[in-house]
Amino acid sequence: MLTAVCALLLAAPMAAAAGGPTVKVSESQAGTGGSVAVSGTGWRPHTLLMMLVCGQSSPSRGVIGGTNSCANADGRAVTTDANGSFSKQLPVAEPPVPCPCVVHVATVTGASADADAAFQVAGHPVKALPPASTGGRLSMLTDSRLDGSSGLLTWFGAPPSRTLVFTIGNAGTSPLKDPVFQVGTAHGVFAPEWDEQQWHGTLAPGKKAQVKLPVELSAGAHGDYAVSLRYDGKVLAEQPWGVGRPWGVTLFWLLLCVVVPAAVFRIGMAVVDRVRPPRAGGIRHRGVPLPTVRLPGLRTPEPAPAPATTLPWFTPDTDPGTTAGRLSVPHDDSPTSPATPTTKGPT
Repeated sequence: MLTAVCALLLAAPMAAAAGGPTVKVSESQAGTGGSVAVSGTGWRPHTLLMMLVCGQSSPSRGVIGGTNSCANADGRAVTTDANGSFSKQLPVAEPPVPCPCVVHVATVTGASADADAAFQVAGHPVKALPPASTGGRLSMLTDSRLDGSSGLLTWFGAPPSRTLVFTIGNAGTSPLKDPVFQVGTAHGVFAPEWDEQQWHGTLAPGKKAQVKLPVELSAGAHGDYAVSLRYDGKVLAEQPWGVGRPWGVTLFWLLLCVVVPAAVFRIGMAVVDRVRPPRAGGIRHRGVPLPTVRLPGLRTPEPAPAPATTLPWFTPDTDPGTTAGRLSVPHDDSPTSPATPTTKGPT
């Protein structure tokens, strides 16, 4: 008996989750400045949700214009409990587009999920919803993919771009003409930002066609992104997209931080060199010879005497510096005596 009771308790939240998330409002109509109690069940446990009042929407078709049709400034965040339920007051605000309006609840983290509850803002204009752009029933036939690669300009901060490629088929009985898709890009755990893109063409019943939609991020974007495809309020595909960091921008700023100070320093030194008065002798600081350093205990060897240079007009034999080249004067080596008169003998 206890086992059966436990099985019933576990099966209840699983059945609610299988049926999808639901949203309820305490009042179907309220004026601006008031509030309405919003509750929901069947959501993932401990999941962050965002609640918004959106115009030009219906529970069957969802938010046709994306979050651009919602009063984003007056939204509220709420976290589900362990059973996937929540309840919180939401202030009533006028959306930027006419009603029909809904209270739109969507996940902020994790896998994408949303639900809508019909709601009327008292005193807000009402405009009929635009007719559906198709008469057939669109279905996804193949998994989507992202084609393309990043170029050199993306490395320097250009907007990354890809092409979302998928194949659709017409499972209805009437032609499918010019379907309008919503392509959303989400960064990290944030909710996707949707952008409407129309595929021009007519798809006959039972036929298929390949659709290519461009996807572009903002300049300098990097990190983990997710690209989602939605049609008629239903998410058809989701693709992860890892965008590398634009290192070229980082390299540019590093070079700028090195080159600019170096150029300023060189200009400053040139100005100082011109403005500074010359030193004694008219020699500037750049022309001053370097001082000579003498170590204690060491003697500088005396320079060797220069060899004698012989003038070219003297030969070795006539060099005035040699003895052989001196002029010799003849002289008598006999002893000298005082002069005596010569006497003649007797004749």
